[in-house]
Amino acid sequence: MFTGIIEELGKAAGLDVLADSARLTIYAPLVAADATPGCSIAVNGVCLTVTSAGDGQFTADVMGETLARSTLGALAPGVPVNLERAARVDGRLDGHLVQGHVDGTGVVSERRPAENWQIVRITMPAGLSRYVAEKGSVAVDGISLTVSAVSPLDAVESWFEVSLIPETLARTTMGGAAVGDTVNIEVDVIAKYVERLLPGGARP
Repeated sequence: MFTGIIEELGKAAGLDVLADSARLTIYAPLVAADATPGCSIAVNGVCLTVTSAGDGQFTADVMGETLARSTLGALAPGVPVNLERAARVDGRLDGHLVQGHVDGTGVVSERRPAENWQIVRITMPAGLSRYVAEKGSVAVDGISLTVSAVSPLDAVESWFEVSLIPETLARTTMGGAAVGDTVNIEVDVIAKYVERLLPGGARP
């Protein structure tokens, strides 16, 4: 379990693509300092299990399902990534409950500068739009963000907007995300469970 508060901007050090999986190595002096095999680290919002660590980096296996649902398969050496270690049960929950289970990918479609922040619009798969609510929480590349606007459920194109403060722009990959970039999206897990418990169960 994570909070969506990014601890470090690391860099992809290597991606070895196998038949139906991949092995990802990340350079991350802070996060890798106490990493041990079996611990969990979120990379751009994807929960990965460390298989080895040392010399300021860690390695994790990425399964085919994760490659299909996230942007990890496109990482090239030197590309910055958002990193967060698993949340401690004795710490503050500064973001929201983030599982590291990416629901799909979206695309940055617009950036609008404001006086002291930036508004970013992200298009998303239509099937995810019902889980995103104005003033609700969403994780974008592992960053806990508050939704400032969202498209109507019957819109031709589904999207949501987030307002990014200078701290978020400076400390995460969203500061350099350009229009057209693909990002990982994890919607609020509580919304999915509520839908599942309603009469009729989850929609297809």
